[in-house]
Amino acid sequence: MTSAGKMFDAVMHLLDRQVLDVDKMPVTVVDDVELSDIPSGRIPPGTPAPVITNLLAGSVLGTRMFGGRPPSSRLNRIRWRHVAELGTALRLNIRGDQLDVLWTERWVRNRIIGRIPGGRHDPE
Repeated sequence: MTSAGKMFDAVMHLLDRQVLDVDKMPVTVVDDVELSDIPSGRIPPGTPAPVITNLLAGSVLGTRMFGGRPPSSRLNRIRWRHVAELGTALRLNIRGDQLDVLWTERWVRNRIIGRIPGGRHDPE
């Protein structure tokens, strides 16, 4: 894969990397990558390499321990165009609140923590 003309190994440089939003707040960890469509599942000689379309994140611990693969519908997608920088962590060019990957955190914040007295503001 290339990024701004540089080659990188998607497994080494993407998988299990922390994802930070534009405010440097942790969002998730990359569990897999989604590539552009490959017609027959194999890349014929002479065709361009597939392109990363999405980073995938979700609950994959069970499948890593027991094998298999989670259904695609259970994984959250972060569009590749939102990746601003590759490093020890991946930095995004958007806020984490805009991503579906944080829906459980928002749900807990709004439905549980927010109902506790004092739960809607920072401690003083």
